[in-house]
Amino acid sequence: MNRSLPAYLTVLGALSALLVVVVYVSLTNGSFDLAAWDVLKTLLRLQANPDYDLVIFDFRLPRIVVGLLVGLGLGIAGAVIQGITRNGLADPGILGINAGAGAAVVLFMLVFAGQIKGAGWLSVMAMPLFGLVGGIGTAALIFFFAWHRGVLDPQRLILSGIALGSGLGALAMYISLKMNPQDFEMAAVWMAGSIYNANWRFVLAVLPWLLVLIPVIWSKSRQLDLLQLGRTTAAGVGVAVHKETNLLLLCSVGIVSACVSVSGSIGFVGLLSPHLARGLSGHSHSRVIPLSGLIGMLLVTASDFIGRQLFAPVTLPAGIVIAIIGAPYFVYLLFRGQR
Repeated sequence: MNRSLPAYLTVLGALSALLVVVVYVSLTNGSFDLAAWDVLKTLLRLQANPDYDLVIFDFRLPRIVVGLLVGLGLGIAGAVIQGITRNGLADPGILGINAGAGAAVVLFMLVFAGQIKGAGWLSVMAMPLFGLVGGIGTAALIFFFAWHRGVLDPQRLILSGIALGSGLGALAMYISLKMNPQDFEMAAVWMAGSIYNANWRFVLAVLPWLLVLIPVIWSKSRQLDLLQLGRTTAAGVGVAVHKETNLLLLCSVGIVSACVSVSGSIGFVGLLSPHLARGLSGHSHSRVIPLSGLIGMLLVTASDFIGRQLFAPVTLPAGIVIAIIGAPYFVYLLFRGQR
């Protein structure tokens, strides 16, 4: 059941305010603490200070922006994949799509060894394309194995995704072992799901994908709602089921691949965000999609800050922090579904 519009807008406003607080705390706190007034003066260019410029514009702000974009993309992609499969346990990470995109990006790192640390424009912009190929190939294999007697079997979908994800994760690790020590160190941290090395080039690499694909997904909200009735019923009310499913899947894989290329494999965002969004707004995808994106932004940004502060000066990757929350929740959903 959908909540009333005022209630939905209240939830949206409250989460937005919470996100602003998390961004503020992440921007002002760290090994070098900044006062709010100093941050404001630096951002508005009221008082130029080289030390503040370095901390804000070179280290913290790119990391925060990349975290926001990655959370937005993964949250929305998770909502779409759960909508297509009609499976609340579906998630780009659990289904192995993250692993497929990640393996392709690690292969890219090996081929262009030594160029990743400097993050040249060509390498940064090409990484999402490699990830897209890996993600689409993995998604196609998963759907091939999960298709049974003309329908998508939810159990086969999860099992196929876990199996392929494990295999591709092992492949990515094997490829990374062929790298030189410097690139291997970065690849190992990246595979854990970290945005510690974020910069403005990473922002420009992922932003076009989100700007193009998210509006396409949101415009298909009604079709996603109708797909929840089943493929036969949806086709009966005029939905081109095969065409719409393929388009939505392609958009989701494109978003996931772009996000994985700059942040590594951050799992469970696509699982947690849609569940929380549906609990707060109802089942209409025109509301679930933006709310899933907002919750994803909050999860990734908060997890990155926690990982950066909890064991300082050692940084815990955001992917590990989210996994600590997401793994028990996945088990809870699994057992709840068996009742």
